[in-house]
Amino acid sequence: MSELRKDPIVDRWVVMAPERAARPIDIVENLPSVDSAFDPFAEGNESSTPAEIHACRNAESVPNGRGWRVRVVPNKFPALQGTAVSERRCDGIYEAMNPFGAHEVIIECPHFETNMSRLSVEHIGEILKVYRDRLNDLKRDRRLVHALIFKNQGALAGASLPHAHSQLIATPFVPVAIQDELYGSLRYFSDKSCGIFGEMIRQELATGSRIVVDAPRFVAFCPYASRFPFETWVLPKQLASHYENIGLEAIIELGTILKTVLLKLERALDDPPFNYMIHSAPFDQPELPWYNWHLEILPRTTRVAGFEWGSGSYINTVFPEDAARILRDVR
Repeated sequence: MSELRKDPIVDRWVVMAPERAARPIDIVENLPSVDSAFDPFAEGNESSTPAEIHACRNAESVPNGRGWRVRVVPNKFPALQGTAVSERRCDGIYEAMNPFGAHEVIIECPHFETNMSRLSVEHIGEILKVYRDRLNDLKRDRRLVHALIFKNQGALAGASLPHAHSQLIATPFVPVAIQDELYGSLRYFSDKSCGIFGEMIRQELATGSRIVVDAPRFVAFCPYASRFPFETWVLPKQLASHYENIGLEAIIELGTILKTVLLKLERALDDPPFNYMIHSAPFDQPELPWYNWHLEILPRTTRVAGFEWGSGSYINTVFPEDAARILRDVR
């Protein structure tokens, strides 16, 4: 039986989901070959997934059949499910509640493809638009407080199936990583009367040494205190705290810059596994003048070990200035 449990020392909720142990893990170290694996996400195999929630479809097509370009389905092995929220239960210092939430899979293309970078800019834009539309739909449920969109590409990044896909998990709480960003950016805003994300963008553009791609609406750079080699962030230049409010023109440009960065990482690092995630403000917050939504791309070129787990700090073997220079030079 799944459950949400709260760590009594730090404000962190943990999803206890034993059902997830049954999800498919094809090979621990390597993804299966195209020839040896059945692809449940491919067009024509729609009956192998739960019924779709949302899809970008051709006009003549019907739900749960052929003719789609991007398709959203519930995760077959969800970390959280849409059960009714109960009152929080306390057992002395411990606190728990039912595992309410949403766990969705965004199948990024109908044909077999492992790398998002090989999709067209227009197709990536459709995926990004689906992200926006799903957030706006889930936001209507007042019981949900936050949603994280993330992508695991490659077995070493946690992908259980090789077909290009990303995921969304919506929760009745704000994850600690988002809380920390909100608190830190609010503290800076209170002290300096300006937003830390805007200041970061201005300094990165002025310095230039960590810039990977500079576009009219977005900038991609390797953060000054990167946790991992070649860690890259994409930020909107205009203050915007909620990804779900992004406009269509911005989506098109974001699709272009995301494809560009992923191709650079693929070529510079020999097609590494990676994770990306979109950090966005909580659903129940208005537009925040101190916070910017952003996309973090984390290539899996090193392993997190004892020091990182024990301290919460990281050891990075590549200066971000060097990483950005290498990525800029990739054609």
